[in-house]
Amino acid sequence: MKHKKLETLPEISRRMSQVKLKRGVAETMLAKALWHSGARYRLNYRALKGSPDIAITKHKIAVFVDGEFWHGHDWENRKPRLKRNREYWIEKIEENMARDKRTDDTLKAAGWFVVHFWEKEVLKSLDVCADAILTLIKSNTRVSDNLNSIIDIPSIPVVSAVAESSVNYNMPDEKRDG
Repeated sequence: MKHKKLETLPEISRRMSQVKLKRGVAETMLAKALWHSGARYRLNYRALKGSPDIAITKHKIAVFVDGEFWHGHDWENRKPRLKRNREYWIEKIEENMARDKRTDDTLKAAGWFVVHFWEKEVLKSLDVCADAILTLIKSNTRVSDNLNSIIDIPSIPVVSAVAESSVNYNMPDEKRDG
């Protein structure tokens, strides 16, 4: 997608230039926790569509740590609050969300298990996120293409699953708030 030139203030432009695209704090913390637990992986694995932040190739698990702003967390509530360059950001974020869905579909079709964490969830509950992935590795859990079910992994407080080998992990509200 080709965007129009974004017109912004110099201080905002400077701040946005500091945003990391790869190996941010949250994904680095998660990767290190997995490594210290014995999981072996590839970071930003370019052989897979979407270059997952963490790709556990042996178990075909692709992990994405998504920034809340860039990937549209709580998008319906956040969208009306955009003030500056509104049209640009709506177009940009909705295209990011559509690309994420296309990437997930492609990976699922290739037999990969796709896991998404929000960046703040990883930062607040690193152990829970790492345990979720380690549990998937240990159990080699897969969701069948014909199931529309919820995977209930005992060590994870709340897990909501989408069929076709995709899982979104959501922290319970009490964990989110502090």
